[in-house]
Amino acid sequence: MIVGTGGRTPLGFSTETSAAAVRAGISAIQDHPFMIDRVGERMKVTRDTGIDPTLNGPDRLVEIATSPALDALAPLRKADPSTPVALILSTGEPRPGQDGDFAAKADTQLRGRLSQHIALAGGGSNAGGHAGGMLAIHHGYRMLLEGKARFCLAGGVDSYLEPETLEWLDEREQLHSDENTYGFCPGEGAGFCLMTRLQTARQLGIQPLLEVLCTSVAFEENKIKTRTVCLGEGLSTAFQLLFEQAPIDPVDRIICDMNGERYRGNEYGFAVLRNPGRFKDAAGFETPADCWGDLGAASGPLFVGMVAEAEARNYSKGPLSLIWASSENGTRAAALLGGPGERR
Repeated sequence: MIVGTGGRTPLGFSTETSAAAVRAGISAIQDHPFMIDRVGERMKVTRDTGIDPTLNGPDRLVEIATSPALDALAPLRKADPSTPVALILSTGEPRPGQDGDFAAKADTQLRGRLSQHIALAGGGSNAGGHAGGMLAIHHGYRMLLEGKARFCLAGGVDSYLEPETLEWLDEREQLHSDENTYGFCPGEGAGFCLMTRLQTARQLGIQPLLEVLCTSVAFEENKIKTRTVCLGEGLSTAFQLLFEQAPIDPVDRIICDMNGERYRGNEYGFAVLRNPGRFKDAAGFETPADCWGDLGAASGPLFVGMVAEAEARNYSKGPLSLIWASSENGTRAAALLGGPGERR
């Protein structure tokens, strides 16, 4: 069960405000204050205006991640802060401006901050990229099923706003601009979800927000920015693995990390064709990156927050939601979410 969520995006400093802004179609995309692209225009980005613009490296990610992590932990902090929590954190993939042990450093610093408020035990970190936050949820789900933890805080934090990163994206022609309509708008943000078993939540008097019905991970051989043809086999497999475990009802809502790059739309199209009859409206997918920019590893947990908000405020399209994300390294991850068990 998901019993707590936390999010921080360029649209808001909480899950509630960020989800409301996306639902309203508000965009945070703006010109960068000083970074210029290859054609002489200011880069289009989304920024967290509450963070010092000169703060860089793991310090910036931890500053972004701390408040949403504490928001997600709030129900347990209120019920029993001495209960150990396994933290699984993901950052963006290794890239210029974010190399080496970047993820491990961010994880260590965040643990130092959170341990002042909660007991942390176990978990780990990975530089998983777009699917990273989804991977954290997948591993947390497995840990709970196997009895390796009572609570798991799964999260992702990412920032593309390192100058080296922005210049690298520009060189690879991945930045959205008037000259490159199939690029994306890089941003920064963090998302977290607190997970536990239903029995544990009941024992501590914590109200579940959502049920994680199943998760899946697959791999795409024909990666973006390579001289190969992607037929969506990795994402198709991720969907198939979900539907083998899932209820027979078709999916009501789809939220994904498509960001304007043509590759991502193509692979989704192939994945839908390989999974006929599984979607009420496969064309009705939601792409929050249109509003808050590409938030990389934070995407998956933020999608969970969006579904939880819809459930809590009674504007959900139906009981079954599919969320998915795809990393440039080939990882594909997905999950099916339902409303809390008591109400379904």
